[in-house]
Amino acid sequence: MARENTKTIAQNKKAYHEYFIEETLEAGLELVGTEVKSLRQGAVNLKDSWCTVIDGEMFVNGMHISPYEQGNIFNRDPMRVRRLLLHKREIMRLLGIVKQQGYSLIPLSLYFKGSRVKLQLGVCRGKKLYDKREDAARRDMKRDAERAIKEHNV
Repeated sequence: MARENTKTIAQNKKAYHEYFIEETLEAGLELVGTEVKSLRQGAVNLKDSWCTVIDGEMFVNGMHISPYEQGNIFNRDPMRVRRLLLHKREIMRLLGIVKQQGYSLIPLSLYFKGSRVKLQLGVCRGKKLYDKREDAARRDMKRDAERAIKEHNV
């Protein structure tokens, strides 16, 4: 089986700072033509987006896709709620996790897989302030160690 080429459009770096990612999965996105053209230009922001389940369907909220310049009347609202394409049993399983255990569904990245637009979805648990400080301290220590190794080898 040939591996399909993937091209990352955007990543939600804030999600990695704010949440512990317990599980990830891939979902398709229901888009209109001008939104896809705008995505090809990289005009998207996932920063404050989240997912909800309404009537057995999953939607992504807060994802901003900038209007396509040549789109005129065909452009849609940049902040509109977009439907995610998942199997019903996947949606029900995720809904059970979110309802019972207090997790959130957060978009982590948006990418092209072949000609299709896919969204990497994370089942996330919020970090406390001390967890964020601990991560920052660990990152600083790693950076300092790499810098010391580099200076020692030169």
